[in-house]
Amino acid sequence: MKAILVPVVVFCAGLAIASPGWSADVAPLAPEAKVVESPTGWTITAAPYFWAAGISGDTAQFGLPEVHIDSSFSDILQNLDFAFMGAGEARYDRYSIFGDIIYTKLGADGHTRRGILADSVDVTSKTFAGLLGAGYSVLEDQSGHLDIVGGVRVWSVDTNIAFNGGILDGRERDDGATWVDAMAGVRGNYFFTPEFYLTGWGLVGGGGADVDWDVAVGLGYKFTNTVSAVAGYRAMGVDYSNNDGFVFDVVEQGPILGIAFHF
Repeated sequence: MKAILVPVVVFCAGLAIASPGWSADVAPLAPEAKVVESPTGWTITAAPYFWAAGISGDTAQFGLPEVHIDSSFSDILQNLDFAFMGAGEARYDRYSIFGDIIYTKLGADGHTRRGILADSVDVTSKTFAGLLGAGYSVLEDQSGHLDIVGGVRVWSVDTNIAFNGGILDGRERDDGATWVDAMAGVRGNYFFTPEFYLTGWGLVGGGGADVDWDVAVGLGYKFTNTVSAVAGYRAMGVDYSNNDGFVFDVVEQGPILGIAFHF
């Protein structure tokens, strides 16, 4: 059974994590472009994105010892059932409110060697990472801006194991954790030309986790005042454990692509 549960932990950690993935811009996860303000002074950005992240680190669940994982994005993709990544921002003058959501559902199954305790085991892992924050531009001109930001990130990781056949037929077990981390950092962008711009962010914090961090850099292109896109690289890490033996100490990183719609 231990051999079966190793990939379980691997898939649980896949935050697509996404991450955790999804992105681009300093929403902190939505591609940015200079846009004309609405009559109310607010600008709204909605940005679905795709984060091709691999994952590495140490995890432990179901009372088992810690195991080291090192899975590429292609490994995770083979077991992906569903994923959603999206970000948004509302901006007024120097003030901004932003959010980012990463949700993944991964599934795997495997047969036991002898089929005594069970003929096969089905594993379902769900991971959610949601960030909500606010920012203020300390530097701002026609070429770009630099914001100081703060917020909270909510994590939820849950894994279900179901046994089929054998002595354990019909039995299920769940293990997981939910926690909240306070985050702070910077985000910004800079236009080299009216169309091309550099964007990025860096966040770090903790609370439920010992440490929680998120950094990215990307190159963006503004097609129109309402549509822009970014390609870049993102890395995100979290180190969480509790007294029940649950451990989630992982780093996810990989290329990220996003498209944003501005209103």
